[in-house]
Amino acid sequence: MPKLIYMKFYQEIQRRRTFGVISHPDAGKTTLTEKLLLYGGAIQEAGAVKSNKIKKGATSDFMEIERQRGISVATSVLAFNYQNKKINILDTPGHKDFAEDTFRTLTAVDSVIVLIDVAKGVEEQTKKLVEVCRMRKIPMIVFINKLDREGKDAFDLLDEVETKLGLRVTPLSFPIGMGYNFKGIYNLWKQNIQIFDSTDKQKIAKTKAYQNIEEQELHETIGHQSITELRESLELVEGVYPPFNQKEYLEGNLQPVFFGSALNNFGVQELLDCFVEIAPHPQPKSTDKRVIHPDEVDFSGFVFKIHANMDPKHRDRLAFIKIVSGTFKRNTPYFHVRLKKKLKFSSPNAFFAEKKEVVDESFPGDIVGLHDTGNFKIGDTLTSGEQIQFKGIPSFSPEHFRFINNADPMKAKQLKKGIDQLMDEGVAQLFTHNLNGRKVIGTVGALQFEVIQYRLEHEYTAKCIFENLNVHKACWITSKDDQNENYLDFLKVKQKFLAKDKQGQLVFLADSAFSLQMTQQKYPEVIFHFTSEMN
Repeated sequence: MPKLIYMKFYQEIQRRRTFGVISHPDAGKTTLTEKLLLYGGAIQEAGAVKSNKIKKGATSDFMEIERQRGISVATSVLAFNYQNKKINILDTPGHKDFAEDTFRTLTAVDSVIVLIDVAKGVEEQTKKLVEVCRMRKIPMIVFINKLDREGKDAFDLLDEVETKLGLRVTPLSFPIGMGYNFKGIYNLWKQNIQIFDSTDKQKIAKTKAYQNIEEQELHETIGHQSITELRESLELVEGVYPPFNQKEYLEGNLQPVFFGSALNNFGVQELLDCFVEIAPHPQPKSTDKRVIHPDEVDFSGFVFKIHANMDPKHRDRLAFIKIVSGTFKRNTPYFHVRLKKKLKFSSPNAFFAEKKEVVDESFPGDIVGLHDTGNFKIGDTLTSGEQIQFKGIPSFSPEHFRFINNADPMKAKQLKKGIDQLMDEGVAQLFTHNLNGRKVIGTVGALQFEVIQYRLEHEYTAKCIFENLNVHKACWITSKDDQNENYLDFLKVKQKFLAKDKQGQLVFLADSAFSLQMTQQKYPEVIFHFTSEMN
């Protein structure tokens, strides 16, 4: 690559910021995502999310069922430009039944924003997701949301974040009052004060920033009592918390904290301004052979999500690829490692707010949607030719199982196609019983059955009925020696508990934890896998 072109390529990498927003349900994740888009100029007016019913469809909630229930059930990909940085946001589902989608999304981000509700504090789902981020050393910024509502004291919340999430925090903004007494925010990052105004939630209101805590006008606006309390709080912050250090943040050892109210557009700009300055650009990623660096000239990327029917009118199915290295160009053949064949793409999509547009080239950190006719599955690697496989994109062992039956014999073809495509998205897994050929759906969360049923009917005009099935766990089965007596005995004795997954891999459907334990003891030659990353 000529030096000038390489310089431009390198600058594009440095411009990228790809991050995910994670939280427990109802902490305001979709609202925060919307407001980041609003400040980024990607949308002109936000869709207000009120009382768990989406009044005006939130930009990042694509699917009809999400609009109806007021929850995000699929990860949305959104992008915008801000201060000469290209920001890619992955808005993840908060609901625990869709955690698998979120875990996979965390393989495609370079940093995260952890969202916490001021009244509820640290919740269960947040703990699990933060644990994954800590394990992977993903840099995290914490945003404590809904400050205009009555909630816990700011210092209590900071303590809770440290003790329950095991984080080491440093506040970069601090609230002046809380709930009904909420007056504004002191921005420690920029050393100024923003006064709270909740008049327009849909658009950005210009609020005056005070540069000095001693300004007479500020005293008159929020009162001497609030100023005294703020001074005391800032002294405590300085005495208790470590100063911000970007290197420690990037290594996952220090987490800056911001306060605000996403619904009221307050504190979001402070978060965004700091984020574009401190957050990491695209990072290296491990494969089965070596570590791939973003500034390598050869293209590489991996599929972390598949979504059927992004636009139900066109029945299109998109594979979402995170670009790890090199430049992805339209109409250029790339090597599909698993299929060992070259594919080219005439209309790769990028996402700007809810609009998809065809892009000619994309850079490391970008997420590209590729139209897919069934070539891709989650975890697939695409390269310029190198035979590598990116690591760490698992399918989890399901915990809920039901037989799926056709409720309309006239629509058998549509049902088969619908199940096929939805399973490829990774929302659930399909098993076929060895003995009777019956189809079993396995999911990580029970709510996914409702989503599958809804989507089959509304996107594929197929109706299904679920029937309960007593299965405790699905384990993928392998053996070092297929002809081993112990293994052959297992296949014979446990025949009625055996099934095949969509890839034809053998699966053991254990009916209880006890029976699984006994089977493992009785058949030492059989290897039981609880994720299918082995494929």
